[in-house]
Amino acid sequence: MFSERSRASLRPNVLARALSERQAKGDRILDLTLSNPTRAELPSDVLAPTDPFAGVAVQSYDPEPLGHIDARRAIAEHWPGTVLVDPACVTLTAGTSEAYSYLFKLLCDPGDEILVPHPGYPLLDHLARVEGVRLVGYPLRYDGAWFIDCDALRTRITRRARAIVVVNPNNPTGNYLKRSELTAIEALGLPLVSDEVFSAYPLVSDPTRVMTVLSSGAPLSFALGGLSKLVALPQMKVSWLAVAGHPDHVKEALSRLELISDTYLSVATPTQQALP
Repeated sequence: MFSERSRASLRPNVLARALSERQAKGDRILDLTLSNPTRAELPSDVLAPTDPFAGVAVQSYDPEPLGHIDARRAIAEHWPGTVLVDPACVTLTAGTSEAYSYLFKLLCDPGDEILVPHPGYPLLDHLARVEGVRLVGYPLRYDGAWFIDCDALRTRITRRARAIVVVNPNNPTGNYLKRSELTAIEALGLPLVSDEVFSAYPLVSDPTRVMTVLSSGAPLSFALGGLSKLVALPQMKVSWLAVAGHPDHVKEALSRLELISDTYLSVATPTQQALP
């Protein structure tokens, strides 16, 4: 279910074990490898006392790969719809484009395939290309309303298929995912990636509409959102992805996402502190 390139050993090495043992004893440690200037007790006059970013919380750098827990908790509490989201299953990213890139790394090795709706958003083509991933389109049909051709989707799946993307609501057609469509997609057994950046803005009431895939029966589901569309703040550059599914799959996905996120640490501390 996961890519080879996202596999890594998380066992502590000899140095990490020795450091942990001495920290447990309460020993004072002088770390000559320290590269975080906010922990090196260096004097800083970059920010004036009256600067809105002058607070202690934003002047310190304490990176959490998946994001600061207060920010992740705020996202979970405000998730559209009635689904309960575990903050521990939320990962912060600097934009949904980055969220897609994380998921392509997590699920695909070069040459693997992701199924995407057609017509769809052209940016996915560029994101997939730079990740070495091949997009396979599945058709949306129109019979007075747009819908997923689930039979055609099924025929597009090959041995290289790694996930199915739904954009809910789709861009540019505007159709929301229906419960019957979600049931058909779940039966295919692939991870499901749902771009839900516009999901909070339905035009009309529809009991057949799926607001989020996080309560789906897919083995693994990812739902994407962000400030850009939710509250019209694209300049803040904060987005997120939430994970749901079989507990073993979720645990493995989060472990690998932590490693991927730790490679970039792209979400700025001030925006995380401001998120709640």
